[in-house]
Amino acid sequence: MENDKAPAKKMMINYGIILGILSTTLGVLIYIMDGYTEPNWIHNVIGIAILIGVIIYGIKAYKTVNAGFLNLTEALKVGIGIALIGGIIYVLWILTLMILVEPDIISQINELQRAQTIEQYPDMSKEQLNQTLDIAKKFTTPYMIAAIALIGNLFFGFIISLIGGLIMQKKQELH
Repeated sequence: MENDKAPAKKMMINYGIILGILSTTLGVLIYIMDGYTEPNWIHNVIGIAILIGVIIYGIKAYKTVNAGFLNLTEALKVGIGIALIGGIIYVLWILTLMILVEPDIISQINELQRAQTIEQYPDMSKEQLNQTLDIAKKFTTPYMIAAIALIGNLFFGFIISLIGGLIMQKKQELH
């Protein structure tokens, strides 16, 4: 029966907090290893693996408490809810890092972008370089980085939930 379903809110909160803690822990480790100023692709892979694992596990747990039944709408709701809560917690870490802990990190990132741009495009004029870096600076404010992180979390959360929900869905027969 549709009315016998366990509330999705509890799963979203519990697994969202788990996602937020794991993502923030990864963020702290990246900070300790200077990974924000010297990015490495492995950090992204680990972050995506954490996101996939927590969302899929959360959807599976929701399906389990609902007697093995799950429809795609529920999977999307639970998965996106987990991604949203986890993303908000991670964004709080990003803002804390960039505003309180290491306010100079933005200028370090901008200097790294400058060096990389000069290395990749040695023939670029000084005017073109400054124009390119000015545009890049608009996307490297703490709030813009936080917004992009949250939007990315929600986008990937949607994709993961969609795929997971399509694989795990099992509709309840109504008599």
